[in-house]
Amino acid sequence: MSSTPNSVTVSQVSDVTTVEITTVGPQGPAAAGFTFDGSNKVNDSIVYYDSSSDTFKADTTTTKLTLVNGGNF
Repeated sequence: MSSTPNSVTVSQVSDVTTVEITTVGPQGPAAAGFTFDGSNKVNDSIVYYDSSSDTFKADTTTTKLTLVNGGNF
């Protein structure tokens, strides 16, 4: 039986210190009824629900720009 140990990593770039803590734990159950498709995501995509595919999506259809410039919401 092998196990992955816990770890703490501290790094500093310029005057910013970052601390990363990693620990192994049990995987939780998958969210029931939540299917996500982010394969066509772009910068500033907004997640929305598409009832025809019963999927939550992030793509070029709904972005911050489309909402601001005359999008329907």
